[in-house]
Amino acid sequence: MALLVHLKTVSELRSRGDRIAKVTFRGQSFYSRVLENCEDVADFDETFRWPVASTIDRNEMLEIQIFNYSKVFSNKLIGSFRMVLQKVVEENHVEVTDTLMDDNNAVIKTTLNVEVRYQAADGTGGSWQDGDFLGDESLQEEEKDSQETDGLLPGSRPSSRPPGEKSFRRAGRSVFSAMKLGKNRPHKEEPQRQDEPAVLEMEDLDHLAIRLADGLDPDSISLASVTALTTNVSNKRSKPDIKMEPSAGRPMDYQVSITVIEARQLVGLNMDPVVCVEVGDDKKYTSMKESTNCPYYNEYFVFDFHVSPDVMFDKIIKISVIHSKNLLRSGTLVGSFKMDVGTVYAQPEHQFHHKWAVLSDPDDISAGLKGYVKCDVAVVGKGDNIKTPHKANETDEDDIEGNLLLPEGVPAERQWARYYVKIYRAEGLPRMNTSLMANVKKAFIGENKDLVDPYVQVFFAGQKGKTSVQKSSYEPLWNEQVIFTDLFPPLCKRMKVQIRDSDKVNDVAIGTHFIDLRKISNDGDKGFLPTLGPAWVNMYGSTRNYTLLDEHQDLNEGLGEGVSFRARLMLALAVEILDTSNPELTSSTEVQVEQATPVSESCTGRMEEFFLFGAFLEASMIDRKNGDKPVTFEVTIGNYGNEVDGLSRPQRPRPRKEHRAEEEADLIQHSSDDEGDDSGDLASVSSTPPMRPQITNRNYFHLPYLECKPCIYIKSWWPDQRRRLYNANIMDHIADKLEEGLNDVQEMIKTEKSYPERRLRGVLEELSSGCHRFLSLADKDQGHSSRTKLDRERLKSCMRELVRMPGACAPQVKRHTVRDKLRLCQNFLQKLRFLADEPQHSIPDVFIWMMSNNKRIAYARVPSKDLLFSIVEEELGKDCAKVKTLFLKLPGKRGFGSAGWTVQAKLELYLWLGLSKQRKDFLCGLPCGFEEVKAAQDLGLHSFPPISLVYTKKQAFQLRAHMYQARSLFAADSSGLSDPFARVFFINQSQCTEVLNETLCPTWDQMLVFDNLELYGEAHELRDDPPIIVIEIYDQDSMGKADFMGRTFAKPLVKMADEAYCPPRFPPQLEYYQIYRGNATAGDLLAAFELLQIGPAGKADLPPINGPVDMDRGPIMPVPVGIRPVLSKYRVEVLFWGLRDLKRVNLAQVDRPRVDIECAGKGVQSSLIHNYKKNPNFSTLVKWFEVDLPENELLHPPLNIRVVDCRAFGRYTLVGSHAVSSLRRFIYRPPDRSAPSWNTTVRLLRGCHVLCHGGLSSHPPGEVVVSMEPEVPVKKLETMVKLDAVRERVTNPQAEEEKEKKKKKKKGITEEPEEEEPDESMLDWWSKYFASIDTMKEVRPRPGCSQEEKKKRTQNPGPGQGSEAPEKKKPKIDELKVRAGSRPCGEGREAAGGEQVVYAKELENEFDNFEDWLHTFNLLRGKTGDEEDGSTEEERIVGRFKGSLCVYKVPLPEDISREAGYDPTFGMFQGIPSNDPINVLVRVYVVRATDLHPADINGKADPYIAIRLGKTDIRDKENYISKQLNPVFGKSFDIEASFPMESMLTVSVYDWDLVGTDDLIGETKIDLENRFYSKHRATCGIAQTYSVHGYNIWRDPLKPSQILTRLCKEGKVDGPHFGPPGRVKVANRVFTGPSEIEDENGQRKPTDEHVALSALRHWEDIPRVGCRLVPEHVETRPLLNPDKPGIEQGRLELWVDMFPMDMPAPGTALDISPRKPKKYELRVIVWNTDEVVLEDDDFFTGEKSSDIFVRGWLKGQQEDKQDTDVHYHSLTGEGNFNWRYLFPFDYLAAEERIVISKKESMFSWDETEYKIPARLTLQIWDADHFSADDFLGAIELDLNRFPRGAKTAKQCTMEMATGEVDVPLVSIFKQKRVKGWWPLLARNENDEFELTGKVEAELHLLTAEEAEKNPVGLARNEPDPLEKPNRPYMCFIWFLNPLESARYFLWHTCHWLLLLVTLSTLCLATWPG
Repeated sequence: MALLVHLKTVSELRSRGDRIAKVTFRGQSFYSRVLENCEDVADFDETFRWPVASTIDRNEMLEIQIFNYSKVFSNKLIGSFRMVLQKVVEENHVEVTDTLMDDNNAVIKTTLNVEVRYQAADGTGGSWQDGDFLGDESLQEEEKDSQETDGLLPGSRPSSRPPGEKSFRRAGRSVFSAMKLGKNRPHKEEPQRQDEPAVLEMEDLDHLAIRLADGLDPDSISLASVTALTTNVSNKRSKPDIKMEPSAGRPMDYQVSITVIEARQLVGLNMDPVVCVEVGDDKKYTSMKESTNCPYYNEYFVFDFHVSPDVMFDKIIKISVIHSKNLLRSGTLVGSFKMDVGTVYAQPEHQFHHKWAVLSDPDDISAGLKGYVKCDVAVVGKGDNIKTPHKANETDEDDIEGNLLLPEGVPAERQWARYYVKIYRAEGLPRMNTSLMANVKKAFIGENKDLVDPYVQVFFAGQKGKTSVQKSSYEPLWNEQVIFTDLFPPLCKRMKVQIRDSDKVNDVAIGTHFIDLRKISNDGDKGFLPTLGPAWVNMYGSTRNYTLLDEHQDLNEGLGEGVSFRARLMLALAVEILDTSNPELTSSTEVQVEQATPVSESCTGRMEEFFLFGAFLEASMIDRKNGDKPVTFEVTIGNYGNEVDGLSRPQRPRPRKEHRAEEEADLIQHSSDDEGDDSGDLASVSSTPPMRPQITNRNYFHLPYLECKPCIYIKSWWPDQRRRLYNANIMDHIADKLEEGLNDVQEMIKTEKSYPERRLRGVLEELSSGCHRFLSLADKDQGHSSRTKLDRERLKSCMRELVRMPGACAPQVKRHTVRDKLRLCQNFLQKLRFLADEPQHSIPDVFIWMMSNNKRIAYARVPSKDLLFSIVEEELGKDCAKVKTLFLKLPGKRGFGSAGWTVQAKLELYLWLGLSKQRKDFLCGLPCGFEEVKAAQDLGLHSFPPISLVYTKKQAFQLRAHMYQARSLFAADSSGLSDPFARVFFINQSQCTEVLNETLCPTWDQMLVFDNLELYGEAHELRDDPPIIVIEIYDQDSMGKADFMGRTFAKPLVKMADEAYCPPRFPPQLEYYQIYRGNATAGDLLAAFELLQIGPAGKADLPPINGPVDMDRGPIMPVPVGIRPVLSKYRVEVLFWGLRDLKRVNLAQVDRPRVDIECAGKGVQSSLIHNYKKNPNFSTLVKWFEVDLPENELLHPPLNIRVVDCRAFGRYTLVGSHAVSSLRRFIYRPPDRSAPSWNTTVRLLRGCHVLCHGGLSSHPPGEVVVSMEPEVPVKKLETMVKLDAVRERVTNPQAEEEKEKKKKKKKGITEEPEEEEPDESMLDWWSKYFASIDTMKEVRPRPGCSQEEKKKRTQNPGPGQGSEAPEKKKPKIDELKVRAGSRPCGEGREAAGGEQVVYAKELENEFDNFEDWLHTFNLLRGKTGDEEDGSTEEERIVGRFKGSLCVYKVPLPEDISREAGYDPTFGMFQGIPSNDPINVLVRVYVVRATDLHPADINGKADPYIAIRLGKTDIRDKENYISKQLNPVFGKSFDIEASFPMESMLTVSVYDWDLVGTDDLIGETKIDLENRFYSKHRATCGIAQTYSVHGYNIWRDPLKPSQILTRLCKEGKVDGPHFGPPGRVKVANRVFTGPSEIEDENGQRKPTDEHVALSALRHWEDIPRVGCRLVPEHVETRPLLNPDKPGIEQGRLELWVDMFPMDMPAPGTALDISPRKPKKYELRVIVWNTDEVVLEDDDFFTGEKSSDIFVRGWLKGQQEDKQDTDVHYHSLTGEGNFNWRYLFPFDYLAAEERIVISKKESMFSWDETEYKIPARLTLQIWDADHFSADDFLGAIELDLNRFPRGAKTAKQCTMEMATGEVDVPLVSIFKQKRVKGWWPLLARNENDEFELTGKVEAELHLLTAEEAEKNPVGLARNEPDPLEKPNRPYMCFIWFLNPLESARYFLWHTCHWLLLLVTLSTLCLATWPG
């Protein structure tokens, strides 16, 4: 803590004189320097500082006095200024300008300006971290340091300081150092406050009452109930890392799918573009489109990979457009776009959908953009599911700029930039050759060279550059820079820098470093460009000993965690944005390598000597393979300490004499340290003495250190960049605290403890105070010369973030916002972890290796920042001066999988790392009570580190491990079960529980007692910091050794001898500990652990081990009574329904299965199924058993379900098993009938959400009226078809529309003529489908959103505006489109005005898997696969058990059993249908598939549908769809099946092949039985409307009224009561609706069906039995392929209807066959052109002219292009044609696509169908006789929405086509006939559009029938010929008659000249003479 006063100026002084200032605080004064001859302003500009040992009180004073200075007399006071420090204490920084007071306290004119800072008040030091020296401090050192520190203060000038000041300052410093010493060794009795959460001020008195009652504020209670992980293990111990295995580096399955839809605005004239898609090294091409700048492809590509995530995410996706590529030539690149896979994966849903990639030309960066490609890009890993937006009839988003293929936050206009990677030098490289070769060389040549030839290679954005090779150098010097040119910001996140060894055979990587550009730049408003260094980066990889075949070579390539230091490289990175308009710029993006200016050695920081100390307190759990030879442990940091293969020793940088000579000399005189000279030097000791392990148990050994603990210490030299690490540590501390708090809050929510919001409030306060601490600490060392630009910028951005964080989550946490706040905090946590990761390394990580027989066996790696010492507590590394538990693991790939899960050794290791000169406290964190043993060298040196510690104090303890049970364990046997036992390790003892056979949920209920435990150290320390306990779970095998199943850690509760064994601490509570296997969780252990000190009286004082020793189980002690849970009697009722899909067991079929249910030792067996094939259902449905279960539901044991097959001779075989790990969802809690709102309780209990409460006064009391008239009449814009028969039309539609039009006219909106309504006969099922999809797209807003939001989000005109209001982004309207804006918000998804619901996922997801009463339990068998096998749970499923459970406390309240119709045999399962076999007609409608995985070489597939149900197998092979990845099937299939034997429906999509077998693309499975029996009534969806004819006909054989009657009967509901007409009453709800229906003939008849349907659609509102009924729907199901588990192979849209055969037969199936495209003919007449650019120069006269013709075609039919004749020699750009084109085409109105069928090539077997947008292209050309025709310009008209033509050529402007002005858009399909002028455009040299002509054309659209009736001729032919154009005489005659032409031109251009010549000739002729 310090107070800083910066005295700036004193002004308005009278007279001239010398001035001096005196500043006083707490009685200690400083004087300023004397300012001589001051006039009216004295500019002091000086800073004073007081180190303060206690916090400053807000009432303390600061006094400043200003004197006139006199050398002879005493100084005369001018005036004084006093200030109370209240504001300073509150704000830490105040700047004041105020007047002074004279002696009499009168104000004088003189003013003073002063700035006061108060540094960090919470017990942490200021910025003097260098001052903590060994021993005494010399005056010189002190003065130097003081100068250095003061130099950092704002505005202080070290030189100008009066001699008197030193003594003052020194006085201050000495106070400070004394205080610091006190601080670092906390007082023994003082409890450390480090782990306490913030205690909050409570708002209310009742909170206060709670606090007083419980003695603790709920916020400050930390829940240690998850694991040892969430609680900090202690103050002197660090948390152990529970996850053993590195997750990076293991290969996984990935699939990259890219759809190239179309390209637009490609630069170039008349090109034939192909799109090339490249991922990594795989390339795929689209087909070629001819002569177009905006080709449409819609082609889908899939790339499969099996690589590790790091490799995957660095792969580059490149999309490039190539012009005129064919077999012979590679084509020319138009432009390309690059991004890495990681960027796509980081997107929400891991995908970009319908985005435009901007193309640029890498060879010409000044050229600007080269066009756009619209594409979808998705990256799927195993288990990711991608939600694809619905692929119906996409509207073409013309807004390219708003939909660019860029991540959020990247600007649309990216600029070109140069990335300079400067490579300076490397150090510490390993040997890369065998020493054998070296010795041969030495013998021959006689020289000893370094055995490595390094160079550096840099990879970025798919390019690589490399430096020169430095021959034979362990410390190469390059000073070169590699320059990349790429767009900025780049879409490739990482740059890879690799040191490689050049070799004649093959180069190998020495080490790899990745630079993450996100960490070295910031894209915010105050952000900065990527910058780095100059800084050292450390590279890690395989061990340093050179072998020809290095098994860990992958580690050097950067895959996986490096196991050893390889080298360090000094590099820098800078980015420069290019000005592409600069002509000198080289425009290529080739990688360049140039020389770079060298930097000084000191630029990375001053070399300092660091000291690393370690003490090994315990080494146990050593794997028995390493138990026979002596073991030693080696610690290394960089190459220091590496005795075995460090080899290229870094020369110890002797302190450079020049700048540190005096300091050195001084240290030698003034300290008793050993730093004198090399002979007295402190030699490093980096490994422990070898020691032979002793046996702990069968698997593990330990080293018998007992009281003698070996130590290591290493000196090393590194640039002093501690500030970086300190800042990272502060942020890590904040993040750790936050994580711990969040885990607590989540645990509170999970275990339903009260007040999670208070704990969260405490967490947020902690976060905010942590952030403030960071802000006060991090800004030190600002002037440090070696700070790089990145250091400064990162600090600024970290500070900005940490200022923002507390503000963003101001601790207003209410109960309902807890989850949102949690999410916010999780984001903060990620951000903090991201910020804390320092990209510029300084000190390398510390490695601890276990060596046996001089071989490296296993290692652990500890980041050096975690060990770094600082005198400021927050900056201290989290493991510094603490005992850390380390588990050593095998290096590299050997550490993967089960090998990696066995612990190689467990170390308790104390580590300390800091500057040598700060090292006097390096032993402070060790458990006390030891003596140091020095090396025998010179025993006098007190600060010489010890080589071992001998503990004189030891305590005796007894450990009791109460092992109660475990659950959800790993299945380790082929039966799908395990024989688990637990092994408990503590120090060097271990014990096992008993083995329980065949269970995954063992209840051991066993107490293990460890006696005679000797722990070394002080008793009180052991109470707070006991060693951790390791628990490992194994599976006992009869043969071979036990299999490892998982591991967890715990910390025992310690009772000292002088404490009483009584509440609240004892007896300990059982807690759940998460069990880990590698990185995956593998169950939970429920246990408690207590460590009891054995006092002087021996074991007699310990609490007695009461409770009988369990005699049945031998000498096994059960868990004692106070600890084991309190039990109550429960009854478990089991519903046995049936078994399904049982697979064979040992090749034999299952014939007579039975189900055994077991829970907590009790159980029940089902009846036997006598013939599984005939009927797999059980005859007795409900059975029950009673069992004692814990009162606390969280402690309930799992329930096991096992299926056995009863074979002959009384043999049983286990088929499969299932463990229900949590019974909570099956617990029935009887309602509390005493509560007044019991009815609602029941309703809510039954899962029914009551929407409407209370009734209207006009109805009988208790009735609720549900009216079906929507508030806003839903006005369908295009169709007035009454799909909504629910609502009666009140007004006449025509009248309404008239009104609308009048309104519009008033508003002055121009309006297109309304299209006539399509009649009902034109509508079909597809109209309804497309309308529903549009609705689904629009109604994405969250439920309950406001109407305005919904309108905003859907961008559609509301009910008031006409659809034709001229807007640019005009939404497309299908025949049946219904506007979202006009819908009342209360109606849910189904009512969304659509006609059926299109679910974007499986129906099961919407309806909770249809497990409303019948649950499906998967039966598993076989071992659980580990990740590397790639096996999934799917493969272990051997069948399914269908049934249910109900658990309740007995006895139940009596009134439950008294309810009417209660059947005691069914217990709680009342009203269950019979499970006898039933015959059902299953009707499957398959609509279409999307995004199928390509199955053929051409990147396409020929899909067809196959359906399997029981023995029925339908393959629709003859109706395959050729070369389609998005086929529309539109088929229905009828199958008769009998449940339960045939209930699993499989719908597959196969790829048809001409030869060979057909390949499965993917399949989906549907369990029909659960749907059939579900209360949600999934047999046939309830339609929105009831109609008796037409495409919308009611499909169900039962009418709505019959369904309603049946539901009421089954649910025992009063009703339905129909009447009066249009009204029905069910229970206390009344539904109203229309009362008449129209039949086919238009007759109206009375009916109750509408109101009955209205009741069904609101069935969830019915009290007690209500639930949502399945609406009429289409579901979208993912297709999966067993060969590629977990990765979607496409999606299938379908729905299933089921009709019981004993009911009336349903009608015929709906016709959903795909729409046939309608045949049209488009007639285009080209009348005239105008203002066409003139291309040709006339041969004779040089005049400009053009020979114009116009070419036109419909997109996709380029081969049918049609040309007009040529208008020769147009001089004005005018052309006259009167020429007619005829384009017949097939068109799908709903999808707005033209359908073309053609063979892809001459080899194709059949035609492929393409669907492409309807676009007409008109081009204008200049005809040439001898060379190719010249392209002049073009326009493309989208026939659905193109700008209306201008009336005259003058009004026709370029903006009409570019969309810069609002032009009314028209559709030829509505207008039928359009005439006008359109502009033709082309790009000029600058890539900008320019107008190159105008064309007058007429478009006329007819259907094929109309065209037949009214035929016309092509061009100007009969019938209905067009008249010949009126072209000027000269336009085509001239070339026939050259003389004529000459006459024309001569006369036309030179007639004046000719006349003049003629006249003058005549004159001359007639002149006399």
